[in-house]
Amino acid sequence: MPEYQPPHVDKKETIPEHHRLKMLELAIEGIEGLDIETIELERKGISYTYDTMKILTEKNPDTDYYFIIGADMVDYLPKWYRIDELVDMVQFVGVQRPRYKAGTSYPVIWVDVPLMDISSSMVRDFLAQGRKPNFLLPQPVLDYIEKEGLY
Repeated sequence: MPEYQPPHVDKKETIPEHHRLKMLELAIEGIEGLDIETIELERKGISYTYDTMKILTEKNPDTDYYFIIGADMVDYLPKWYRIDELVDMVQFVGVQRPRYKAGTSYPVIWVDVPLMDISSSMVRDFLAQGRKPNFLLPQPVLDYIEKEGLY
């Protein structure tokens, strides 16, 4: 689910949403069972998870929602907008990330997945250095990034 405008206090520059959406479409193309939710792009404004999940749970009251977070995000949970209400709407699922400690007082189900030290900032750094981040993202996404001159 691509966000429209991140709610981060430390403003970071992001590429336009139509590029982020296209890269997601290319990344999941041909993979059965995956789809992209564009509610935040359609709604515009700051993308608060609580607001999005409130709309989704009202539209689909019989659906269980799971929100995946990396271990690097758990320290930020207390700062999330309306976090105490959000934990009643969704089940957080946590995945380990190298160099980060898993654990929080919030209800998170931790699952074991292969540890991969790949991040969007790593990919951007590779590109900024003129290196190809081969095998760090799908080739159609890399081709799109190069074609559009992103990052």
